[in-house]
Amino acid sequence: MSLSHGGRSAFERLRARLDERAYTCEACGFVDDACEWEAATSGATVEYRRECPSCGTEHVRRYRL
Repeated sequence: MSLSHGGRSAFERLRARLDERAYTCEACGFVDDACEWEAATSGATVEYRRECPSCGTEHVRRYRL
């Protein structure tokens, strides 16, 4: 049985949580208020990626399932 809140999966809720806060690039210090993370899963992990619009550095958040 799958539990979801408001028709959203756990993956969608986590991505929304990442998207809702400003992100400061660790490489150049740029503060991105409108950051959006892309999600992909391999089955064993879920990976959220985003690219800094200022310097192009890719940032990754990886979670094991």
